[in-house]
Amino acid sequence: MEYITGAAIPRRTFLRGLGVSVSLPFLDAMVPAGRGWKAAAEGPTRLVAIEMVHGAAGSNAWGRTQNYWSPAATGRDFDLTPSALSPLDPYRKYLTIISDTDVEPAEATKPKEIGGDHFRSSATFLTQSHPRQTEGSDIFVGKSLDQMFAQRFGQETPVPSMQLCIENVDQSGGCAYGYACVYTDTISWASPTDPLPMVRDPRVAFDQLFGAGGSPEQRAARRRTNKSILDFITGRVDQLKGRLGPADLIRLDRYLEHVRELERRIERVEDQNASGEARELPEAPAGVPDSFREHVQLMFDLQALAFASDVTRVFSFKMGRDSSARIFPESGVHKPFHPASHHGGNEGNITDFSEINRYHVGMLPYFLDKLESTMEGDTHLLDRTMIVYGSPMGDPNIHNHKRCPLFVVGGANGRMDGNLHLRAAPGTPMANVMLSLAHKLGLDDMEKFGNSTGDFSLTV
Repeated sequence: MEYITGAAIPRRTFLRGLGVSVSLPFLDAMVPAGRGWKAAAEGPTRLVAIEMVHGAAGSNAWGRTQNYWSPAATGRDFDLTPSALSPLDPYRKYLTIISDTDVEPAEATKPKEIGGDHFRSSATFLTQSHPRQTEGSDIFVGKSLDQMFAQRFGQETPVPSMQLCIENVDQSGGCAYGYACVYTDTISWASPTDPLPMVRDPRVAFDQLFGAGGSPEQRAARRRTNKSILDFITGRVDQLKGRLGPADLIRLDRYLEHVRELERRIERVEDQNASGEARELPEAPAGVPDSFREHVQLMFDLQALAFASDVTRVFSFKMGRDSSARIFPESGVHKPFHPASHHGGNEGNITDFSEINRYHVGMLPYFLDKLESTMEGDTHLLDRTMIVYGSPMGDPNIHNHKRCPLFVVGGANGRMDGNLHLRAAPGTPMANVMLSLAHKLGLDDMEKFGNSTGDFSLTV
């Protein structure tokens, strides 16, 4: 077998078949003789950057008095109960909340830019740079934080980074107020002029992760057989198992079952959407569930499996679109998202939007559970991951970019303390926090990011 080289199985091992390339999770058999788990398993931090669009109820003046986004107390003794972050309380030891930073690059800088906040904001989240107003090809904003990390630490993985989304982002050309649609269609920029497309369909993402070794024609031929990808690597799996101890056999079987279960779930969604029954999202690809929760969970499962097998270490995840009219009935609020965000200063409406915020944040524990239950060496993936969640908008009712939502979850390989709420001084750029997070990610030589004015201390 090609992957048996020396006493230890290489970490970068693939089981290949027709249009299939399945990377392995970390195994005891990958630890060279004389080295411990920790030394063998250490590696760069995994990064997930999540944008939930259009601000938060707690960024409004009255919502702030109700602690609808961040808790009242700073430091370590804070109560999450009133806030939209309450679903994260079980993971507070991994949680760092940074309140009240501003995203000034998303503001209009000249009269003709006024009103274009929807079409600037997403482009500023991970770049902290002001987009050039254009509907042509001369787009320009800045390189995004996820791509800076991917270009430094993701090149040795099969997929340097992946970009995922939930809402439809396949528009082109100009959107409105003189802005190209690409500014609102992606949050990842490989360079100031190179936006990266985001994948909405879980099937497409699955094939990119587990079909990277084959051509599009091979992947299409495989799928026409109506077989699992695992059916094409059965012989390779059996050969590998002859080299593994009991603990590794359990790890490998559990990992492959997770891959197969994810594949089954995607197939069920495709079958349902191809049945001819009316859909809530008639414009969506067949692999996209109508259920927001199911769609988000599929995307989180893909990320967890990719991290477990080290196919990639970097994801950006755009969970919404500013102007979305989607309704989230599980939140208890039956108003479309964008109209609900324009609460008009009404206290009842602000409270409703806070419940939608809570519902969105409530998607994360599913992912955190997955990461915490996935061991790598002597620890789990949540200890090795940094998840950045935020919005480049503050109060959506007035489209401002003050006191914007932002928090970080995960141990980041021991670089984040957790169980901490920090409140920034008025006027502090969110870019300062992003710069400090870049340093935590190992980009120690970065001196400036976007409109940063200096580091932001992430400790007390």
